[in-house]
Amino acid sequence: MTINALPEDASIRTSLGPGCPRSPCTFPVKRRDSFTAFAEREGYKPGSIQIGTKVSGGGAAGFAGNVLVGGVIGMGVDAYNMSSYDHFPNPAFIVLEPIDPKNPKTPVYQAPVVVPQKEKKAGKPIS
Repeated sequence: MTINALPEDASIRTSLGPGCPRSPCTFPVKRRDSFTAFAEREGYKPGSIQIGTKVSGGGAAGFAGNVLVGGVIGMGVDAYNMSSYDHFPNPAFIVLEPIDPKNPKTPVYQAPVVVPQKEKKAGKPIS
């Protein structure tokens, strides 16, 4: 399984445990395991993506072959050990959003709103 993040120096971790100090991150995952991948970097909002499993194109063909040949046992074994499954998306991409798009390392700051006050009318001049 491969997980990429932008910016590329974001750290990657997963709900299964494996991770990497920076993107891209590649690690082995059992075909039956769905999980969540997380990316983080200072100055950016954390991001995540859900990684699922599905029957791969080759897996569907294998299932069909098992049925045609009468291999119900082979089909059952494939379904049990999920050898016909793949992760998706693979590779996965997580794009992190800067906290402040103008300067990713600085938190967003909003200036206080200044409400103009009415001018005071001048009094009579002193003579």
